[in-house]
Amino acid sequence: MHRITFWDRLRYRFDNAMARGTVTMIAGLGLLSAVLILAISLFVWLTGIAPAGENGTPIGLIEVLWMSLLRTLDPGTMGGDKGRWSFLIAMLAVTLGGVFLVSAFIGVLTSGIENRLEELRKGRSVVAEQGHTIILGWSAQVFAVLQELIYANANQRHTCVAILADKDKGEMDDEIRARLPDSGRTHIVCRHGDPLDTNDLAVVNPTAARSIIVLSPEGEDADLRVIKTLLALIGSRGQRREPYHIVAQMREARNMEVARMVGKGEVALVLTGEFISRIAVQTCRQSGLSAVYTELLNFSGDEIYFQDEPALVGKTFGEALFLYEDSTLIGLRKKDGRIQMNPPPGTLIEAGDKVIVISEDDDTIHLSQAASARGQGHPSVDTTSIRVKSETAPQPERMLILGWNRWAATVIKELDNYVAPGSEVTVVAGELAVTAETELGEECANLTRQKLTFQRGDIADRRVLDRLQVPTYDHVMVLSYADHLEPQEADAQTLVTLLHLRDIANRSDRKFSVVSQMLDVRNRDLAEVAQIDDFIVSDTLVSLLVSQIAENPELATVFADLFMSRGSGLYLRPAADYVAPYRPISFYTVVESARRRGEVAIGYRLRSQAEDASRDYGVKVNPKKSTTVAFGAEDQVIILGRGTREEAPAQGSAGTEETAAGTAA
Repeated sequence: MHRITFWDRLRYRFDNAMARGTVTMIAGLGLLSAVLILAISLFVWLTGIAPAGENGTPIGLIEVLWMSLLRTLDPGTMGGDKGRWSFLIAMLAVTLGGVFLVSAFIGVLTSGIENRLEELRKGRSVVAEQGHTIILGWSAQVFAVLQELIYANANQRHTCVAILADKDKGEMDDEIRARLPDSGRTHIVCRHGDPLDTNDLAVVNPTAARSIIVLSPEGEDADLRVIKTLLALIGSRGQRREPYHIVAQMREARNMEVARMVGKGEVALVLTGEFISRIAVQTCRQSGLSAVYTELLNFSGDEIYFQDEPALVGKTFGEALFLYEDSTLIGLRKKDGRIQMNPPPGTLIEAGDKVIVISEDDDTIHLSQAASARGQGHPSVDTTSIRVKSETAPQPERMLILGWNRWAATVIKELDNYVAPGSEVTVVAGELAVTAETELGEECANLTRQKLTFQRGDIADRRVLDRLQVPTYDHVMVLSYADHLEPQEADAQTLVTLLHLRDIANRSDRKFSVVSQMLDVRNRDLAEVAQIDDFIVSDTLVSLLVSQIAENPELATVFADLFMSRGSGLYLRPAADYVAPYRPISFYTVVESARRRGEVAIGYRLRSQAEDASRDYGVKVNPKKSTTVAFGAEDQVIILGRGTREEAPAQGSAGTEETAAGTAA
C-alpha cells in the first residue's frame, strides 16, 4: 500500500481547490502573488538594500511594496533599476514570479471568460423573470405560439417568453429571428435542457411563471414525454403556493385520463387530433365558418375576454346584449365558476358574475352610454324588419373523404351529430382502402344518419377524381396519410389532390366546399387558400388554441363548449331568415331578431366580398352595432346558438363526449 505523505495531501488539496472553478483559481493566484510581493518587499525593506530616495533617506515599506507590484505586472519596469546586486536580484525574483503568476492569471481569466460565454451559448443560465410564459419543447408549432403571444402582449410594457428545449440555443435563436424578426415588447429567451429533468426545468424558473405551455414533441411516444414533463413540473413546485397554469398538448385520447391524474387540476389538456377533426367537420359544412374561428382564435383580431361589469348587476342577459356598441356579449361566468355560453335571455346577472364578450382588446370593452337608459332593446332596432322564425327540414348531405388516417373515425362520427338522416359519406383511399374499411367499419358501426361506403383509388390521380364526379358532393375533405407516410410525402400527396380539386371546382357550375389537412405549416403556406370554401387545417389552429388558453385558462371551457358536438356553437345562417333583405338596418336589429330565438348574433358575411381575402372573405365578426347594413338574399348572419347537433344523440359511448370535453379542458 502506498504511504500517503505530506506532499500527497498538499497536492490533493491543491487539486480539489483548482477543480472548484475559475473563481477559486483566480483567488489562489491572487493570494500567491500577494505572498510573493509581500515576502520580497519585507526582505528588501528589513535588510535596507533598497536604494535611497530623492532626499537621501531610505524608502519605506509602502514604497517597496509599490515597486514590487509594478515589476510583477510589467517586467520592463526593472530595466531602470540601480543599486546593490542584492536589490537587483530581489527585483529580478519578484519580476520572474510575476511573469509566471500573471501569465497564469491571464490564462485562467481568459479560459474562464470563454467557458462562461460557452455556457451562455448553451443556454444554461437561470431566467430571472417573474410572471413570464414558459414553452417546454420545440416543434414547428412554436413559431405560431410565439406569434400569438407577441400579439397578446403588444399592449404590455414588459413581457418575457422562455423556451426550454433539448436543442442548441444558437439554433433556436437563429430560427426565431428568421421566422419572427420583430418580437415587439416581448422578450424571447431560449435555454437548452431536457424538460423531463427537474434540474433543467429550474433554469426557466417555473415557480415564478404565469403560464406554462407543453408542446407535443415530434416522433413516437409523444404523449408519454408530455406526461413525464407534467410529472417533472408538479414535482418541481418548490415553495410555490398557488396552482400552476399549464396547457399541454396530447395526441391520443387513451392517454388523457393519465394526464389528468398527473395534472391534478392544474393542467388544461388539448387533444390535437380530436380538435382538428372537429374543426374540419364544422368548417367543411358551413362556408365562412373557418374565417370566424380563425378570427376568434388569433390575437391579431377580435378575441374572447372576461370582464367584471358591476353596472349590469340586476339586468338580464337579454337586456345586456344591447348595452355594448363595440363588443359582443356571448355568455356569463357565474360567481361559482360555471361558464354559460348563450344562456336564456332571462338569465339574471348577479353580483360576482363576469360577462364573456368578443372585443378587439381587453381595453376596448365599454358599456354603451346611448343604450344604458333603456331596459331592453335599442332605439335603432327596426322591429318591422324582423322576420319570424320558420322551421325548415334539414336536407341530406353528401360528403366525400379522400385519404385516411386514425382520425377518420372521429370525423365520420362527428358528422353524424350534424347531418340530416339519409346523408351519405364516401371514403376513398389507395392501398389502405381495405384497412380503412375494416377499422372504420368497427368504430362507425352505430351511425344513424349516414350511409358509409368505401372505394379504392389513388386520390392524387385526376382520372380517379373525375370518375368520382366530385361536384355531385356537397363537401370534400382531404385527410393526410399521416399514419403511413412521412410528413413531407403525405403533404405532397395532399397538395397534388388539392390542386386537382381546385381545378375541378373552377370548371364546375356547382359549388362544393373543400377542407384539407396539412401536417407541416410550411406546406400550408405553399397551398395558399384561394377562397373561403377552400380551408386548410393544420397544427397552426392548435397553436392558436393553446396560446389563447395560456393567456386565460377559463377560455378552455368556452372553446370546449364551442367545439363540442353538444352545446352552443357558431352557425352561419341566411340573413333573410332574421331580417328583411335589401332594407338598411342597424346591426342592433339583427341582435334583437336573434335574441327572440334564444340566440346571439355576433357578426355577418357578405356574399359580394366572399372572394376577397383582403376583406376576410366578407366575414365580419363583432361589427359596430350602430353601423347600417343592407343584407342581400345570399348574405348570412353569424350566430351563437343551438343547431341540429343538439337534437342528435351522442354517437359511440359515453367516452366519446368525455374526450370531446377534454379537447379544450
